[in-house]
Formats: sequence, structure tokens, C-alpha cells
Amino acid sequence: MSESVFINILIFGFILLFVFQRFITRKGIKQITTTELKRELEDKKKQFIDVRTPSEFRTKHIEGFQNMPLAELHQQSHHLLKEREVFVICQSGMRSAKASRLLRNLGFKKVTNVKGGMNTWI
Repeated sequence: MSESVFINILIFGFILLFVFQRFITRKGIKQITTTELKRELEDKKKQFIDVRTPSEFRTKHIEGFQNMPLAELHQQSHHLLKEREVFVICQSGMRSAKASRLLRNLGFKKVTNVKGGMNTWI
């Protein structure tokens, strides 16, 4: 196999990995945009948590979300109902992704991460 063919295969593999990680649901965690979130906010049976710090939350937050900082989520998770869907947001989507994995590991069945977080909220 020539070096250029190997490099092309390697590049193609990285592209596939990126697409797979970006668009495929991870371990039962649904991914939605903030535009899609706006429709979900009307359902009072769903739970909405913001895992940013209290000061970030006070600066700007979405009505209906309760603040459960990522560092305290494990201890505060007993305030949430495991059988109800939980929507998780942070500033950029990184902490909420970690929080979503934590909630799944704690036995929550329906967990939805908000991609892009508050950075994409209009």
C-alpha cells in the first residue's frame, strides 16, 4: 500500500469518527439544539437542569431550569425523578454532556443534552 493511500484512509477514518461522535446518540443520551429545546419547555412533566455555577446561572438562565452545578449533581440528583425525562444545559455543552453521562450512570432512563448550551440560546 502506498503512503498516499494510507494517508487518505487515515483522513477518511478521522472524518467518519468525527461524524459518528458528533451526530450519533451516545449511550442513550439524546442530543438536541436550543431551537428544539424551546418546544420542549412547554411540557411541565419534563425536568430541566442547568449545571453551570450559581454565578453563571444568576447572570443568565432559561426560565424553568433549576440550577444544579455539575460539582454537586451527584449529591442533588435525588431531587430529580428517574422515570421522567431530564434536559441538561451548561454554557457550551461540555459540562452538560458530562452531567448527562453521570445521570445515565445513576439510572436515569431519559436524558437529553442541549448541544451548544447557553452559547447558542437566543
